[in-house]
Amino acid sequence: MLLNGGGVGVAENPTPARKGAFPGRHERTFVLVFSLTERSLYVRDLDLWIDSMRPRSRCYVSHGHSDHAREHDTIVTTPANARICRSRFERSLAHAKQMALLPARGRPACDFEERNFNEPWEDGRHRLTLFPAGHVLGSAQLLIEGDAGRFVYTGDFKLARSYTCEPPEVKRCDVLLMECTYGRPQYVFPSRDEVEDALVTFATKALEDGVAPVLMAYSLGKAQEAMAILGKAGVPLTVHGAVHAIARCYEESGVRLPPYERYDAVTYDGTRALIWPPSGKRLPKALAGKRSRTAMLSGWALDASAPFRYGVDVCIPLSDHADYAALLRYIELAQPSKVLLNHGWRDFVWRLRRMGIDASYLEANEQLSLFS
Repeated sequence: MLLNGGGVGVAENPTPARKGAFPGRHERTFVLVFSLTERSLYVRDLDLWIDSMRPRSRCYVSHGHSDHAREHDTIVTTPANARICRSRFERSLAHAKQMALLPARGRPACDFEERNFNEPWEDGRHRLTLFPAGHVLGSAQLLIEGDAGRFVYTGDFKLARSYTCEPPEVKRCDVLLMECTYGRPQYVFPSRDEVEDALVTFATKALEDGVAPVLMAYSLGKAQEAMAILGKAGVPLTVHGAVHAIARCYEESGVRLPPYERYDAVTYDGTRALIWPPSGKRLPKALAGKRSRTAMLSGWALDASAPFRYGVDVCIPLSDHADYAALLRYIELAQPSKVLLNHGWRDFVWRLRRMGIDASYLEANEQLSLFS
């Protein structure tokens, strides 16, 4: 995968969805069960969990972020995400052993049912397909097709261009279950060029001033994207160990990243941009008294209070999620008859309803019969 800097097109499925494919017309129904208490989605007809936060026998995992990926007996996912999950689970296991939270023998390993993008497979009366979400490397949306309709679960997604993950796709469907993290009109991000310029300017200006630029970014996805942006501008890079581990997974999956060094307390002298996860607790110790300037990379940078909330000098709106405009664009392309929402603002529902879109937010312990 090349760092080409080009825009990313959204691929559409040319086959239109069938309208009116809802319960009441068929004896068998496709049942989606949502349990807020268990933080889980479950497709009863397939005996398949979706991004469950509790260990399951078989679960589709859309991507490797910890709010979606847990260890299960069998994980259905893409090869790239399987590699990332293995790495993260191994690091977690090693840490648990080090902290004496687990016996030396650890936990049983997960089995991975790896599925390539756009290579459908049959599961009983339904056909399943994974297709790119554009969120992080290997992130996948799930299409389930039955005799009477098409259901899409987006997981976290982004329509904007990326240097380090697969271009997103949109497939037409009857029922769409989508995230709406930035489902309010004030969350429309600046152009990608503006965001990249802000990031590069922050890092280069800090280095010119003799100050260590510290970029706070999630170790999976956003950190590698920041590496690609800064690397294109010739900014030297040092990364946290967790970022380094995921960067290696990216490279093993064919993503070209610029040169970078793993952070070392002895050798780091503040003359390289330092990419550090927000969860990293040792930043003050890592800087060891060196002058620094900090930036948080997040879509929440659009909130005026963001620098204070994150305790940084500036916030830069580099996001791996769809903004408000992209959420609406996705619905326009997918042309669903019904939109279900989770992971975001509840008032996005009535914004959609005012546009004439049949939308609802998943409620606790809700069971939906979608189609047969």
